[in-house]
Amino acid sequence: MDTRWNKPLYVTTAINDEGLEGHAYIPDEIKVKISNPMNNHPGTNPEQLLGMSLATCLKATLQAIENEHHVKQSAQVHVNVAFVGEQAVYEFLVHVQIRIPGVDFTTAQNFVKEAESRCPVSKLLSGNQNYTVETVERFH
Repeated sequence: MDTRWNKPLYVTTAINDEGLEGHAYIPDEIKVKISNPMNNHPGTNPEQLLGMSLATCLKATLQAIENEHHVKQSAQVHVNVAFVGEQAVYEFLVHVQIRIPGVDFTTAQNFVKEAESRCPVSKLLSGNQNYTVETVERFH
């Protein structure tokens, strides 16, 4: 096992013993209703959870970068997650759009590139052909 497990900054355990129609939870913390994205049952799904995790990680990283450069925080992060494929060959497509209206476009591109290399969730996804990040002047 990786020795970094010996001195983590934070650890959590996420549990799902029920599948796509049930609940996932963090013991003694939160419990979330889960449902299959292919139906209209109440609850969230893996696509939504991945999107929120990535959006939050990138936004927090961009806030740190903006602070380091003494720039007013203005970064906005939108994450699209698509579920594609066919039985037994499913995949996620993840496309991020980031807008930073408080700086010029070149600076925004540099901030986004830095955020991609620093955000732990982005680092997990980087190198995967299904993961793209785009700096935009307006969301489309």
